[in-house]
Amino acid sequence: MRRLCIFLLVLALGLPAALSAPPAEARALNGLSVGSRGSHTFSAPPRTASSPYGAAPIQRSMTAPGSYSGSGFSSYGYGRSYGMRPGSAFTSGLLGGLLGAGIGGMLFGGGFFHGMHNGSGVLGLLIQLFLLYMLASWAYRRFAGSAAMAGAGLYGRMAYSGAQAQAARPGVFGGGRAGRPLSLQSNDFRSFTEVLRHVQAAWTAHDLTALRSLATPEMVTYFAEQLAEQTSRGLRNQVTDVRLEKGDLSEAWTEGTRDYATVSMTFSMVDATLDKAGRLTDGSLTERVTATEFWTFVRAPRSNWILSAIQQVA
Repeated sequence: MRRLCIFLLVLALGLPAALSAPPAEARALNGLSVGSRGSHTFSAPPRTASSPYGAAPIQRSMTAPGSYSGSGFSSYGYGRSYGMRPGSAFTSGLLGGLLGAGIGGMLFGGGFFHGMHNGSGVLGLLIQLFLLYMLASWAYRRFAGSAAMAGAGLYGRMAYSGAQAQAARPGVFGGGRAGRPLSLQSNDFRSFTEVLRHVQAAWTAHDLTALRSLATPEMVTYFAEQLAEQTSRGLRNQVTDVRLEKGDLSEAWTEGTRDYATVSMTFSMVDATLDKAGRLTDGSLTERVTATEFWTFVRAPRSNWILSAIQQVA
């Protein structure tokens, strides 16, 4: 019994940190969700077969909520969107703390719902019931949801036509979303893949000139901020041998004179961070890692696709 109590105490103390610890990120933009998607900036892109939980909300954008004009990148106010969804860092930390408190109550004789005989106890009960609901939701999303999607099938590399992609996602443009549906062709998907590779190469080289030809001025600003931070810390992140593993079209549309396409891309790479002396400080110089992100591309008439937003998976 004593060993069981010690085990539960360790679990109570360690669970909050385990739930709230963010994954290590080193690739371009350090796993942030930033940029603009026209009038869809603050709307979640549709889920895809390879990203069944959808995309995280945009954390930083030069498109202020409600101010998009439909003619391009017109608003340069900063807007932020913070989620209380299961799996977010804030929610995980909150749930982990409450769960730890409940287990602590059991260990010291008060019970999981200790203190419900007064007003504050009732509030605590409600919070802990909410905790249990959110924990159950997280478990379902994490395990049952993954199992359900296992048989759904995944698109292969982006070597399919725009017509196939649109047919695979009927009703994407319903629900009052602004813009006209846009049909994409196979060369569009090849362009997205090339932008992915070239952006990572320019990031590794700290080449802002190259990034300006691959991304909107807003995205270049975010890249420049992150690269400057690396330089100030005497570090350099290098992402090499980037390979697209899977790609799903989430949505494609036209607003005014701009075409937009949001794509869920799973890509693998060799991701390493070195110091000034060339010593490895994070990642690996030989092992490949995989990431999945939603990338949004934009183009003007008769122009090339360029990157306008990156969102992490939810």
